[in-house]
Amino acid sequence: MSVTVGMKGRAETIVNESNSAQAVGSGTLPVFATPCMCALMEQAAWTSIAPGLAEGESSVGTKLSVSHDSATPIGLKVWAESEVTLVDGRRIEFHVTAYDEKGQISAGTHERFIVSDERFLKKAARKSEG
Repeated sequence: MSVTVGMKGRAETIVNESNSAQAVGSGTLPVFATPCMCALMEQAAWTSIAPGLAEGESSVGTKLSVSHDSATPIGLKVWAESEVTLVDGRRIEFHVTAYDEKGQISAGTHERFIVSDERFLKKAARKSEG
């Protein structure tokens, strides 16, 4: 693993019917859904550190604390940016921010852990046994 403080990531999308609050069940209005914004922030974070992971390693999100300060209507581009702020063994902390074409719409923190793919999937599979 070669993850360092300062690594940055970015992910973007266009707000459409399928990522609206109406479509995902987080509200009744045709605006960018908070769960989709959170997923975009996680995407920015995991992609920022993916190049620093060894083969057979992944990262999993464990905490996300953000505000959603401004609604984004269908048709606008939104993007999320992340920056690694702490590396503590396998625990990684990020500052995450989201924007639309008119300005910042969210900010907060995110935490991910580096895991062994094989070990993680075996542990998850045990939940469906017996």
